[in-house]
Amino acid sequence: MAFTEKPEVSLGIGLATAALVWGIYNSALPSIAEARVTEQSDRDLAAAERTATWTSAAVVSGVALISKDMTVFILGGAMVVGLAWMHKHANLVHPEVGRATMPMQPDTPQSQQPLYSQS
Repeated sequence: MAFTEKPEVSLGIGLATAALVWGIYNSALPSIAEARVTEQSDRDLAAAERTATWTSAAVVSGVALISKDMTVFILGGAMVVGLAWMHKHANLVHPEVGRATMPMQPDTPQSQQPLYSQS
């Protein structure tokens, strides 16, 4: 890949791509605060997160290839990775405990399921 001669143009395109990624996540998913209080490991939320991640990765790759600039790929890719991790973590938070826990298996007898406490 050839690098652009003007770093200020490269940085501007990279930041615009990162903003585009944020827009994709913002329109495809509920807020992180809302995802933290929904049911733990919600399948619909996980599917929407995967869709937003793949769409964002395609957009970042396309803009980076058109602009032939690694700065676009680095800034946009970092935004995709960061937002994907934040949304995946929010989907794993147990609403009663307030932190990420291992989801309970539905076929496990009630006596063997872990007990959660507020402490």
